[in-house]
Amino acid sequence: MTQREISPFHLAFPVDDLDAARDFYKGLLGCGEGRSSPEWVDFDFHGHQIVAHLAPDECGSSATSAVDGHGVPVRHFGLVMTMDDWQATADRLKEAGVKFVIEPYVRFKGQPGEQATMFFHDPAGNAVELKAFADLNQLFAK
Repeated sequence: MTQREISPFHLAFPVDDLDAARDFYKGLLGCGEGRSSPEWVDFDFHGHQIVAHLAPDECGSSATSAVDGHGVPVRHFGLVMTMDDWQATADRLKEAGVKFVIEPYVRFKGQPGEQATMFFHDPAGNAVELKAFADLNQLFAK
């Protein structure tokens, strides 16, 4: 992979409580808050725009897929971080008592695409994955 400027992505997702979403994304994950209304709020997810929309009936999903011996939530979104930022975030989430779907660990150890990963749910049940690569050139390794 060559260094290139990455365009920010945009992702909209349902929540059942905007204040809880603010506490989680802004307070716990450190995302800046952008525009908002009584029905939605924008967050700066490390330079990407994610939008929590108040839609309680759309929240929650339980389907999983087997990956490296774990049940990975099929519907999830996340971020590729530096290893240092990933570890600092994992430590912060553990200290905050976040219940992990998949505890922080290194996946595909010794194989192409080796990566640190963790999964957890936001207060509305949306699965979030944070991952990191010691070598970002392995992002799409087979």
